[in-house]
Amino acid sequence: MPAPIVPLIEAVAHWPPRGALIGLDLGTKTIGVAVSDPDRRLATGVETIARKTFTLDAKRLLELAAERRTVGLVLGLPVNMDGSEGPRAQSTRAFARNFARLTELPIALWDERLSTAAVERELIAADVSRAKRAAVIDQHAAVFILQGALDRLSRLPK
Repeated sequence: MPAPIVPLIEAVAHWPPRGALIGLDLGTKTIGVAVSDPDRRLATGVETIARKTFTLDAKRLLELAAERRTVGLVLGLPVNMDGSEGPRAQSTRAFARNFARLTELPIALWDERLSTAAVERELIAADVSRAKRAAVIDQHAAVFILQGALDRLSRLPK
């Protein structure tokens, strides 16, 4: 049975109360990956996957999920500023549907509006060179996405 794909708040019902989550920032050329601690307080960057084929990308993500003993995924959904969904959001939803067929880990969709822009500003402020920014931006965006989701989850009533 494919994994459920739901908004973040609904995903809580599908996840155990404790356990690490993986955060993903899907780019056209790379996938940024972050992971939380089992108590879901802090997101940390794991790696940036250079996209090849869906099969190879999914295989690596499943390997990371197993290595980190994760209980679910948080996938950044690139919503337009007006709240509409364009081609990138449709592509992200298609990735989620295809990935859900390969795992039972529930997938939460989380609005990632401006995540890459925010990370880019932080890296520029830290005087990181353009080449180094390009190498880490998706991983940092995944951390930004996952940390935002964790912060939102921490504010839910118990």
